[in-house]
Parts: sequence; C-alpha cells; structure tokens
Amino acid sequence: MTTFIASVFVFGLLIVFHEFGHFIVAKMVGIKVYEFSLGFGPKLLAVPGGETQYTLRLFPLGGFVRMAGMDPEEELDKKDINRGFNKKTVGQRIAVIFAGPFMNFLLAALLFAVVFSVQGEPVASNSTKIGDINAGYPAQTAGLAAGDEILAIDGNRVDKWDELVTLINDRPEENISVSVLRDGTELEFALTTARAEDGRGLIGIYPAEEYIQVGLLQSISLGVEWTARFTVAIMDFVSKMIFGQMSADLGGPVRVVSEIGKAAEIGFVILLKLAAILSINLGLFNLFPIPALDGSRILFLFWEKIRRRPVDPVKENFIHLVGFGLLLLLMVIITYKDILHVFTIDNGLGP
Repeated sequence: MTTFIASVFVFGLLIVFHEFGHFIVAKMVGIKVYEFSLGFGPKLLAVPGGETQYTLRLFPLGGFVRMAGMDPEEELDKKDINRGFNKKTVGQRIAVIFAGPFMNFLLAALLFAVVFSVQGEPVASNSTKIGDINAGYPAQTAGLAAGDEILAIDGNRVDKWDELVTLINDRPEENISVSVLRDGTELEFALTTARAEDGRGLIGIYPAEEYIQVGLLQSISLGVEWTARFTVAIMDFVSKMIFGQMSADLGGPVRVVSEIGKAAEIGFVILLKLAAILSINLGLFNLFPIPALDGSRILFLFWEKIRRRPVDPVKENFIHLVGFGLLLLLMVIITYKDILHVFTIDNGLGP
C-alpha cells in the first residue's frame, strides 16, 4: 500500500507539473485549451472549468493538454480563428512545447530545495566511517557495510578519509586488507581493489555525510545547483551508453515503482530526492529529438523557421504517431525486463 500511495504521489507530481507547463504558457499566448488531462484512455472524472475541461483518465502513464489548432483537419469557430496553436508564431509554439520539460527541471529544483531546508546541506565528513557502498564493487563483495569505521589499510592506520583514499588509489588491482570497527568489534576483510579508467585503485565506498542547516535562499540556490549537477551527470551517462562506453541499463515503470517503494520505506526525504531525480530524467527524455516527444516537435518548429514555411501537418502527425507506437513497443520490452529484474532480485536469484 505504501508503494502504491508513494507511486501515485510521485507520478502525479511529475505529470501535473509537466502538463501545467504546456497549459499555462498556452494560455499566456492566447491558445484555446480544450482539455487538461492526467492519464490516457477512458475518462474516470471530468470537471468543467470554463472553456477547459479537467479530466482524470484510466491509464496513469502520462497526460496531455489538448489545444485548438493541433489537429490539421479541425475547423475553428470564427471567434477562435486566431486562438489555434497553428496560428501562433514559431517562437510562441516553441515556448508552449518547451514549457513542459522546463517545469520538470523547476520541480526538481523545488524538491531539492525542500530537502535541503529540512535536512540541511550534506558535507563530506573527514572521518573514516563508510556512508554508502557501490553495488558489485570489491567492498560489497568482501562484506564491508555502511556504518563501518575503517581503522587501517594493510596495517597502515588511517584517521582521515583523505588518507585511506590515497592508500587505496595507490593500489589498483592489488590484494589488500581492510581493518574496520563494527558495533564495537574490530574486523578484518581481505579484498582485491578494482582499477578505475584513470588507473586509480577503487573498492567502491563513499564517506558518511554530515549536514549543516541552511536558510531558505541558500536551500533554493542549492536546489538549482543540484538540479544542474544531476542533469549533467545524466547526460554524461546517456552519451556513454550511446557510444558504447557503458552498458545500457534502462529502467521502465515497474522498476521505477519498485525504487519508489524502497525510497518511501526509508523516509519521505529520500522519496523527495528520488522524485527530483525522476523529474530531471523526464524533462531530459522529453527533450530528445524522438518522434512524439517534445524535443521532436521543437525540432520540426526550428525546421519551419529555417524553411519559412510549416512542415505538412499530416506528415508530421504521421511521424509522431509512428514514433508513439515505437515508444509503446519499447516500453513493453523494458517493462518485461523490469518484471524479470524485480522478480529475480526479490527472490534472491540475482548475482
């Protein structure tokens, strides 16, 4: 039940902000909006609001804003002839389309700001206590755990995080012993370090974090900064996947729901962090020049600006329809893999 409530909260927040971006800018430039919908498929609820109907539909896989002038075969009333999407300037139409992804970045910044105002700004502690461990790296394989305090590396005592980093970095692909203090008991682990791309030794550990309280303005500033950081990191990850520098590991709705459930069990602050990261992912994904996505529509509009005449709307809509079909097929494939992944992990069958 917790997973369901948390998933509805996160997906609802992401969709509402995204569609509200399209909606509010469309209203600002004078476009008539017929419907603001959350979900696809049959209507579950419809609330009239002037010329716009606000609806909730059966399948919560997204949402849409239905505007006048989007259908090339639509005939507008004379009083609304200049209120169609296709009657607005290229710049206004780009603004309407771009506003959706932009609102996802704005939502991420706001969520991070809330997290920082509640939790404080994380700062790396210079103690030798482990805060987190990278899955699949030597530290996890050997049995080290978050909360362990590292006392020595190969018998060399370490009192600061910088000291243990230096000792590990200098030993790529070497056998080392790590002495830790866990619940008052001193333990020793033998492991083999990994080699990073730059030649450094790694075991896959992160320092424990401390938090310092910050004011409202500082929280907002940090929210924007962390949104920019994650955006760059995600773009770097995607580019490495495209060029084969990293294996493609795409997650779909099932895995996302699984992660949302795990985050919700840990705490609301963690859930907000995950929602912020998912919002950045949604904003970036929608800006990709893939048919049916916002990025593709913006690309068509730029092409219209260069050619000084619009692309045939029938052909453009057909391209978007084909793209939407391919996206649905991809989603089915990813969802199938997600189910296998979650089933494997939950039943302890993973590597």
